[in-house]
Amino acid sequence: MRKLAWAARGTAAVAGALLAGALVAPSALAHDDPTPKDTQAQGQADESKRCSVSRDVSSTVVDYSGASGLFETVFRAATDRQGHAFLNDSRNPGVWINLGLLAGAPQCVSGTAVSVTEEDPGHLYITLLASNGVIRQAVCTTASGTPFTPANLPAACGAGFAPLAYTPVI
Repeated sequence: MRKLAWAARGTAAVAGALLAGALVAPSALAHDDPTPKDTQAQGQADESKRCSVSRDVSSTVVDYSGASGLFETVFRAATDRQGHAFLNDSRNPGVWINLGLLAGAPQCVSGTAVSVTEEDPGHLYITLLASNGVIRQAVCTTASGTPFTPANLPAACGAGFAPLAYTPVI
């Protein structure tokens, strides 16, 4: 009996130490390299090094009637299987803008999120999760009468995408 009780206390002590270490240890952080090493953009010829991810889609809608010209505008972001991200503005049906046009856009996107403030002009927040774990965000100014196009999106989004500091790796 004594051996069994000793083993149980020892196991509980080890489990407690592991739990305490997990709570105290800092989480891993994403590598903040703006151009992942496994992308075609760096000119690697090896087909196996290309980005390949599952598709993702997100959307947001302006539901504030005081935003004249923006009310009920839907903004959508989506990725393809090669990790390219695209934006659609419902005021410009059928047009999907490659977000790679913006400075700092990740080359291999595995997730998207969009949100919008409800003013005129307001702000559209486009958040992209790169395959290397870095989250990048662009803030674009929305204007009531002007839908986003490939020609005006870079100006509306100013500096383009910037990494969010200390992105945790999941």
